[in-house]
Amino acid sequence: MQPMSHQVMGYDRAITMFSPDGRLLQVEYAKKTVKQGSTAIGMVCKDGVLLVTDKRIVDPLIVAESVEKIFKIDDHMGATAAGILSDARLLIERAQVKAQQHQVTFDSPIDTMTIVKDICDLKQMCTQSGGLRPFGVSLLIVGVDSKGPSLYETDPTGIYFQYHAAVIGEAETKIEEIFQKEYKKDITIEAGLKLAIKALSKALEDNITVERIDCAYITNEERKFTRVDRSKIAKILGEAKKK
Repeated sequence: MQPMSHQVMGYDRAITMFSPDGRLLQVEYAKKTVKQGSTAIGMVCKDGVLLVTDKRIVDPLIVAESVEKIFKIDDHMGATAAGILSDARLLIERAQVKAQQHQVTFDSPIDTMTIVKDICDLKQMCTQSGGLRPFGVSLLIVGVDSKGPSLYETDPTGIYFQYHAAVIGEAETKIEEIFQKEYKKDITIEAGLKLAIKALSKALEDNITVERIDCAYITNEERKFTRVDRSKIAKILGEAKKK
C-alpha cells in the first residue's frame, strides 16, 4: 500500500501543524510564491546602497508609473519585494510608521536592523498563530545608518540575512550566478547599476523593456532616497542589449 502524501493527510491545511518530517507546508508554499514573483535586486556599494527591480508589466494598457515596486521607508532607507505585493505594501507601511515614530520620539533616524527585526517579528508570528496565513513575500531592505550601508533579505518564515548583494524572484538563480562572478565589494553605485541592469537583461532576455525596470539608490554622504531617472535606465539597458 502506497503511503498517503502529506497534502492528502491534511498537514498543509493549518499553518500551525507540522508534518511528520518537521515541515510547515504552508510556509513552504509561501516561499514558492516568492520564487514565482518578479525579480528584485539589492546591492551594497562602496558609496551607498542600490535597489533594482523588474515590475513585470505585460499589459501595454497599464500605466507603468502607477506600478510601485521600490518603496521609500525613510530618507535613508528603502525596500523592494518579490511575491504578493499587497502583502509587501502592508509591511512597508508598518515600517514607515515605525521609522516616523522613532524620528519623533528620539529625534534621530531609525537604524536599518530595527526595521528588519520588526518586520520579521510580524512575519514569524504569522507562522505560529491559528487562523492566519504566512506573508507571501520576501523583502530586500537597504539603508545607510550610523553603521554604514547595509542590505537585508527577509523571507516568509521571518528569517533575515545580511548580504553584500541579493536577488529574489523568478530570475534569482541566473542573476546570482552573474553576481558571484562580477560583483566586487568596492563597486560604485554607478557600476552597480550597470551590473544589475545587465544581469536583469540577460536573465529576462527579450522580455525586458525600460518600462519594466525601476531603480533607486541612497548614497553614504547624502543619505537621501533617490529614484533613478528613466532616461538613464534606458541608456544603460540599450548598452546592455548591445553586448
